[in-house]
Formats: sequence, structure tokens, C-alpha cells
Amino acid sequence: MKYILLIFFMNLLPQHAGKSLRRDDSYPKTFEDIKNEIAGYRDIAKAIIDLAVHGKAQNRSYERLAVFADTIGPRLSGSKNLDAAIKYMFNALWEDGLENVHLEPVKVPHWERGEEFAMMLEPRNHSIAILGLGSSIATPPEGITAEVIVVASFDELRKRAQEAKGKIVVYNEPYISYGETVRYRSQGAVEAAKVGAVASLIRSIASFSIHSPHTGWQNYQPDVPRIPTACISVEDAEMMSRMSSRGTKIVVHLKMGAKTYPHSPSFNTVAEIVGSKYPEQIVLVSGHLDSWDVGQGAMDDGGGAFISWEALSLIKDLGLRPKRTLRLVLWTAEEQGGVGAEQYYQLHKENISNFDIVMESDEGTFRPSGLGFTGNAKARDIMKEIMSLLQPINVTDVYDSADGTDIDYWMRVGVPERALLI
Repeated sequence: MKYILLIFFMNLLPQHAGKSLRRDDSYPKTFEDIKNEIAGYRDIAKAIIDLAVHGKAQNRSYERLAVFADTIGPRLSGSKNLDAAIKYMFNALWEDGLENVHLEPVKVPHWERGEEFAMMLEPRNHSIAILGLGSSIATPPEGITAEVIVVASFDELRKRAQEAKGKIVVYNEPYISYGETVRYRSQGAVEAAKVGAVASLIRSIASFSIHSPHTGWQNYQPDVPRIPTACISVEDAEMMSRMSSRGTKIVVHLKMGAKTYPHSPSFNTVAEIVGSKYPEQIVLVSGHLDSWDVGQGAMDDGGGAFISWEALSLIKDLGLRPKRTLRLVLWTAEEQGGVGAEQYYQLHKENISNFDIVMESDEGTFRPSGLGFTGNAKARDIMKEIMSLLQPINVTDVYDSADGTDIDYWMRVGVPERALLI
């Protein structure tokens, strides 16, 4: 239901390459023409809403996702589980009666966390909950035992660089927003290594916590020594910060058995409803099929992948045939930095003028309130009119921007994009 308006995108949005919407080949449509045309789709919008909310498709995407997540489990890049998930979805999309179901090959990172634990030894024994960060190296087999230095920012770390040498850096950065604060996870090990630290522990990037560390990908730099790195819970980061502020010496033993293997073969999974009038023009909807290894990946991003699939199912079930091709892509290796999406973009960029809009759902699947949109002012005005068709379910907001790891490559070159917001 959250992609209910896709059929309208295919018919109404201006071409990003400068082509105009026209009544015929002689002159462009005015905004009033477009507005009236959009209003003419109210009955179709109602039919889609009724099917999704009250009809046979009610709860369908949830049930599909539940079976998938329970059957496959976590789907880490390079893992056998991800291979099984891709095979599962290929068969499911084909059985759903979608068109041009196929796989496009991708080479993806293959990292495994192995056994890992951390123990505070001074001022008292305390087991620290940790999750190694993706691409982290292992500790030596005997582990690392070192004193801790706690900092709240990269600036503080640089000011205290002499103190940090030979120590484990604990970042207790305040949470501002995911987009701003996540840099401590992605860059924390590199910045700690620059000042001679032997490991880094990063406060989980979260607005609240139940003593649960959050994993994620991190990046090394070629000219900087690689050190082990992991996330810790908000509670443990705050506790060590309090201890440090009192002048208490903190010693931690860290052991991580992470391994990095050569890149593995994987696939982006693709299905379509082919357009009736402009089949070469693409409206792309997407979510990512991979996940981290410490959960089922039902929210990140199983939900986004399955509501994207549901968009095509709803249109197919109603016997609707869009003018432009509606293409579903289920990305691989998003959690490793959008690897599948980048390779897809490189493969298809020579036909970029055929992509009218790209969409991604990867912000959680809760009750929707609207969408984020990035495009020119005229396209935004059209989007607002389209969203008015969703008034029956009160999903009408258009937010100022859209972003997403997997659609970022298209946005950089001016293809309009949108992301579902909750």
C-alpha cells in the first residue's frame, strides 16, 4: 500500500532529461492539464487502496515477509543465507506472475564476525556487550588488554592524542541524528588509529537503548593502520564516561575473531511489469535483501523489500498495465555501502535517460505519513497533487528531500528520487 501511487508516477512525472509531458506531439501540457489528469485517477487509487487495506491483499506483504524471515533468517553479505534468500525471492517473484524475473550478478564483500567478547577488568569485573563492526580485523588470538580513554568527539580525541597512544578509545558521542552521528561508527577506528590507539569501541548509534549494541559497516583507510573496532551499548559507554570523569582508571580486555574473505558472487534480484506505451522508460522501486547477521532483517530491510514487491503485486492483481515499465530491484550488499546498487548503476548508467524516477524503502515499515522527494519544483508540485489521491488513508505529506544508500547514485546525476517516510 505504501507504494500505491507508483502507477501515477509512471504516467505523470516529467522526464528528468528535459522531455515535456504532452497532450500530443505538438505542445506541452500545462500544470492545470496535469492536475486534472491526476484527479482522473481517483477511482483507480481507490481500487488499489481497497485491495490493499480491505481486500484479498490485506496483510499479504506482512505474511509474505514473516514466512521469508522465519525460513531464511539473517542474510549477511557473502553468506549461504543470502544466497538462499535470493533463490527464494527469484522463485517467489516468478510464481507471482511478474515479468522478466531475473538475476544480475554482483561481487560482494564477505566478512564474518566470529567469536567476540569484552570484559572490563578495572575498576571492577563487568561484561561489556559488544558487536564487532563490519570489515573489522580480529584482535590477536590472545586478545588485547589495555587502558581506556573516553572521548565525546573526534575533536576531543585529537586534543588528547598523546594520552590515546596504546589505549582503547571509547567514543561516547552524543546522539544528534543518525545521519550526523553515524560518522563515529564509520570513521571511529581510523581516527583512533591515527593517534596510536590499539582498538576502538563506539557507543551505538541510537536514540535510546535497552543495553543492546548495534552493528554496522565501518571503513578503513589505506594509509592508516587497521585496528579492531566494535560497538558497545549506550549504557556501557555512559558508565565508562562517568568513571573516566572521576579520574578512575579503566582497563578492558577485548577479543574478536573476525575474518575477511575474498569477495563472493551474489545477485541483484529484478522483476517487472512491462509498460504498455513506453516500455523502455523505467520507474524503479526497491529495497535491499541482505541484512546483518544478528537478527532476522525483518525491518532492515525485509519490510522495504516486500512492500516494494507488493506494489507490483497490487497493480498486477487489478489487471492494470502502466504506460512505463515498473521495475522492482531487490539489492544485495546494501549494508556494506550499497555495493549491489553501485554495480547495478554502473551496468545501466548508459541508459540513464530512460530512468524517470527511482525509489527506495529503507527507513522502517511502520504507519506511513508521506514520502521524501528530491526533484525540481515542477515535479514536486506534481508530486503533491499525486499525494492528494492518498487522502483516504491520510498519507499526503511530501517532505523536502529523499535519500537512501541504494538510490544515491541516481540522485547525483539528477534522476528524481523518493523514499518512503514514516
